[in-house]
Amino acid sequence: MTPPGAPPRPDAPVFRPVADRAVLVEFGDTISDAAHDQVLRLDRALAARPFAGFAEAVPAFVNLLVLFDPGQTDHATTTAALRALLTTAPETLASPTRHQVPVCYENAPDLAQVAARCGLTQDAVINAHLAGAYQVFLYGFAPGYAYLAGLPPALRLDRKPAPVRGVAAGSVIIAGAQCLVTTLTMPTGWWRIGRSPSRILTGDPARPFLFDVGDAVQFRRISAAEFDRLHHG
Repeated sequence: MTPPGAPPRPDAPVFRPVADRAVLVEFGDTISDAAHDQVLRLDRALAARPFAGFAEAVPAFVNLLVLFDPGQTDHATTTAALRALLTTAPETLASPTRHQVPVCYENAPDLAQVAARCGLTQDAVINAHLAGAYQVFLYGFAPGYAYLAGLPPALRLDRKPAPVRGVAAGSVIIAGAQCLVTTLTMPTGWWRIGRSPSRILTGDPARPFLFDVGDAVQFRRISAAEFDRLHHG
């Protein structure tokens, strides 16, 4: 991730037609806070003032996929509507919703390896992880997989050469500049440093995920006993 405040590319935004029912709005080609802020501004503006034929917006690191009903509108009309929205979108975003997520670091499968690779003690890894300022940048890969930007530089490692199978749901994993709480038992090549009892998949069709893109997340350390109580409660 580029340093906070890094500008979007000079020609941004770029509007690209996708199939017969979407426009991809690109604000940069490198992950940055500034480019992602532009994604969030347009996403919020669309939610507040959708154009005729608007179907859905899917935010990512530096772009927003805007889907429309081709029976009601087309690429050119959608692009014009998006350009107009950008001129009226708020210059600053509202304060993000904040979430506190409990995490147990006991018996974390990769904590010792992460400490060794980072040149830190295990306690230092835990303290650094707790000190991170995390933001939900996007959902992807699997249901409820919220990619959290903001992992402290001292903990940034490349992914493992090969994925590990059977990683439990609720695992707190890190790779690169990102952190994630898994929702399903799946393979992953990310580093497992803890486990959380938080349920990211809510079971509510109206609000299926705990977080919204743009929300802030802070981790809170809990004991194995508290994990068991919350996980089975």
